[in-house]
Amino acid sequence: MKRAAIYLRVSTVDQNAATQLHDLEALAQQRGFEVVQRYTDQITGTRARRPGLDQMMSDARRGQFDIVLVWACDRLARSVRHLLETIDEFNHLNIEFLSFRESLDTAGPLGRAIIVIIGAIAELERSLIVERVRAGMRRAKLEGRHIGRHPLNVDRAAVLRDRQRGLSLTEVAKAHRISRAFVSKIVRDARNEPGHKGVSPALSQLNENRLPESAA
Repeated sequence: MKRAAIYLRVSTVDQNAATQLHDLEALAQQRGFEVVQRYTDQITGTRARRPGLDQMMSDARRGQFDIVLVWACDRLARSVRHLLETIDEFNHLNIEFLSFRESLDTAGPLGRAIIVIIGAIAELERSLIVERVRAGMRRAKLEGRHIGRHPLNVDRAAVLRDRQRGLSLTEVAKAHRISRAFVSKIVRDARNEPGHKGVSPALSQLNENRLPESAA
């Protein structure tokens, strides 16, 4: 017997999920499914958070059920794109999808064909996004614009002098508005290159991990 999850959503406080639940439970009984979980959201708007849907997707990834029943496709997804992505994920999780109103059943031959089409559309969309990003990066390079993070403008010699004076990693980091990890990196680089400008022999032997506990 297949384990079924029912997802219900109503758009306003005036609507009631009981009608959707009645139809889906009758459908589950007719098909011989065991309803193991019911998820409900009562939310208006396409961008609103849906805790019921989030929980259902989390349980789906843990293999809690074999099929998802919804009253209509627009009850599940915020948009066509979201519907395609959700059904595509169900397909990868080997979870069937059945919509009562549209009679869409991914367990049958037609449903499996639809899954193939959906998967192809989703893959095309991902490829188009990647290509648009790459095209944007190429255009930015041609226009001479910087891509990625700008390098930190840090006076490394001053960082090394402060560290040599005995300031802790935290104190140096605060003074130069950088992270402790970046301070450690500057000191390590200085030790590896003792001839670097502004690095004394004493500093090249400095090990930040050997400072007194009070300076750490």
